[in-house]
Amino acid sequence: MIIQDVINHLHNLAPLAYAEDFDNVGLLVGDKNEKVSGILVTLDTLEAVVDEAIDNNCNLIVSFHPIIFSGLKKLTGKTYVERVVIKAIKHNIAIFSIHTALDNAFQGVNSIICDQLGLINKNILIPQSGTIKKLQTYVPKANAEDLRTALFNAGAGNLGNYESCSFNVEGEGTYLGNENSNPVIGKKGKLHTEKEVAISVTFKKHLESKVLDGLFKAHPYEEVAYEISTLENTNQHIGMGMVAELEIAMKTEECLKYIKNKMNTECIRYSKPLNKPIKRIAVLGGSGSFAISAAKAANADLFITADLKYHDFFNAENNIVLADIGHYESEQFTKSFLVDYLSKKITNFAIILSKTNTNPVKYL
Repeated sequence: MIIQDVINHLHNLAPLAYAEDFDNVGLLVGDKNEKVSGILVTLDTLEAVVDEAIDNNCNLIVSFHPIIFSGLKKLTGKTYVERVVIKAIKHNIAIFSIHTALDNAFQGVNSIICDQLGLINKNILIPQSGTIKKLQTYVPKANAEDLRTALFNAGAGNLGNYESCSFNVEGEGTYLGNENSNPVIGKKGKLHTEKEVAISVTFKKHLESKVLDGLFKAHPYEEVAYEISTLENTNQHIGMGMVAELEIAMKTEECLKYIKNKMNTECIRYSKPLNKPIKRIAVLGGSGSFAISAAKAANADLFITADLKYHDFFNAENNIVLADIGHYESEQFTKSFLVDYLSKKITNFAIILSKTNTNPVKYL
């Protein structure tokens, strides 16, 4: 197995195409074609984590957070980031980050929080826009069925709980090939009319190259006419945060104690309790102040996130309880989830869970 094989498994879980634009995901250090000797999974890649990888003969670190977030102009070992990168390169250890790609995945960070809290009826809080595309192409009627099958096999035509979805319109196509053409149907230099089908299918944007590959391989024409457009349709399976429900409503203080226990956090900072039971809960792992308005719009009784500032708590406005459980604490179960996921996909060697506590925040 090479590093790219591991990346492919992670990409199936959380395609990097859905990471936020500001983020730095993917293979940050190392050669994707290197053979894998072992995999270490961590939340953050620190020097101690690289040492742990060395001790366990792991040459690939799968990290949630990217150790390189903005460009590095020097590698002198002056900062902890530079020291990590230098040590990783020196010991031929690759570093892969999944970060906001996993934040935006339906089975990702926020789903993990919901599962940890036993929440049900999960839905994306802020669906990501521009994730659904449409392909329209034109094919001879006799080849339409084969082409549709090829597109479906490439992942096109899936809509929510439905698959093999397409729209088809029959008509006539015309073309006249010049002296350099080599038409499959008709003769060059002679105008040809062919009964064709206009086929339209939607697909998730990360599948575009695969869908186009299927199109070109299955289409009989020398020159394939097609168009791709981005749709405004909301994708309910990709986006930031989640909103879900407790099976049984709780009072605010009872709910906060429950969250503190289940999320294994030493401290919760929260806004004024509401005079009503907590039933509907929004969650967003990591820094989530930007989603307060979305949580309120989703009629959540409580919003769990991290890194809230003093003035953020005023935005509760007695409509919602804001609960800051800590950045590390909100994402700490992610690495165990990734270990379990990779262990099911890769069975010929162990996937190691890092024992290093990378939380930079301490509590007195």
